Amino acid sequence: MVRAFGEAARRAVEAGFDCVEFHAAHGYSPHSFLSAAINKRDDEYGGSLENRARYSIECIKAIRENIPEGMPILMRIVAHDDYLEGGLTIEDIIEFCKMAKEAGVDVLDVSRGNAHSAGVKFEVPSIDIPRGFNVENAARIRKETGMITIAVGRINDPRQADDIIASDKADMVVMGRAQIADPEFCNKASSGDEDDIIRCIACNQGCVDRYTNKAEFPHLSCLRNPAVGREKECSLVPAREPKRVLIAGGGLGGMEAAITLKKRGHEPILCEKSSELGGQFLLAGLAPRKQEMREAAVSRAEQTYRAGVDVRLNTPVNSKVIEEISPDAVIIATGAEAARFDIPGTDRPNVCNAYDVLSDRVRPSGDVIVVGGGLVGLEVAEYLAERKNNVTVIEALEGIGRDLGIFRKICVMESLYCYNIATMDRSKCVEITENGLVIEKDGELQELKCDYVVIAIGAKPNDYGEIKSYCENRRIPFYIIGDAAKPRRAIDAIAEAAEVARKI
Repeated sequence: MVRAFGEAARRAVEAGFDCVEFHAAHGYSPHSFLSAAINKRDDEYGGSLENRARYSIECIKAIRENIPEGMPILMRIVAHDDYLEGGLTIEDIIEFCKMAKEAGVDVLDVSRGNAHSAGVKFEVPSIDIPRGFNVENAARIRKETGMITIAVGRINDPRQADDIIASDKADMVVMGRAQIADPEFCNKASSGDEDDIIRCIACNQGCVDRYTNKAEFPHLSCLRNPAVGREKECSLVPAREPKRVLIAGGGLGGMEAAITLKKRGHEPILCEKSSELGGQFLLAGLAPRKQEMREAAVSRAEQTYRAGVDVRLNTPVNSKVIEEISPDAVIIATGAEAARFDIPGTDRPNVCNAYDVLSDRVRPSGDVIVVGGGLVGLEVAEYLAERKNNVTVIEALEGIGRDLGIFRKICVMESLYCYNIATMDRSKCVEITENGLVIEKDGELQELKCDYVVIAIGAKPNDYGEIKSYCENRRIPFYIIGDAAKPRRAIDAIAEAAEVARKI
């Protein structure tokens, strides 16, 4: 294995790379040898820190022997072991880095996470984890080793990056997903066009969630950049014949379609029934730890205006509007609304839906039952628990949070535990009574006492029948995208919008 690291370094030189990075983090073999929580050997490669570091030091020396003297070696490390009893402390890491420096490492790339525990959430940190969460660790390691140090982890803004370097906490920063979301990130920052950056919001939907579901998704994608992995086929081609395109709905899908059409030379007219652009993403941004989603919606709206799109707010699309605009094509992006729950008692005054709660139209208090253990149900449960309510989540199927990606699920489940939110799965709701909710579990009926019931069982498409009929009768081409076609996630709406806007 040591020889293999050296040979790999030699090939990197032959291939023309300027530097190499030795990966000693995230549960890979160097990290696994280094951590006493994983390494149980009793020979010269186990026991003391010096022995546990031996494998890595030998690999570093082999790399150094196979590259030019002036070629830098970077080394990715974890700041410490998370959730691993007896694992690496930051003091251990500092001592190891000093050994690695002697062996030939020039630069430290300070990360966190391991695949052996819930600490894996730090490897591809979700929106639940604060931006720049690992910077202070990098700063300490830099100070105590005297080495050139890179900070990573939820850095998605050029000003944030500049602040980290200006405050002398790191020499460099690394951004991965930020440049997947917007490949022009650095160019836009350099030219002063920061407001045009499409920022990563750490939703994890297109990157790590798809990486862990390769059977369904053949390659990575990105909620904010649907062209990832398909850049050539998704390149923008100027329209042969500019058309007037009416877009019904100003959510993320509608805005994506409008901006893409405008760049191609079409004349998009974006009509939104409410007083602002953003759609469901504005609402999603009100859930705990998801403020960046709301910021993303606001930023995309500003970019839509700057692109020169004709935006018409407070304008629900109907036959009259279509007739006045006289479009060559119509994109229906009218979104979805809360699904109706068909059991007795849903018309009681103490019953509401999750959207009403998150938008602060209704304020449940006391003992609250949330019906629905999916993403929205768990978020509204947290939202209510933050406001000092006693919350129970009821789910009909087995397990909760099934629609959450693995990294977000870790964070959400931890939060449920911290807020003492009770959960009951395989529990069928039968009736909402004056005193609470009647459920059927394991073949038996039981009544759960509560003050409020919040319904979070999903969504159904908003009615767009009038738009569809008008287009069909007048043979106007129309396209249905996003939740209007089928309630799903924003990543689907944006991808469909981008596809439709490229082919019109």
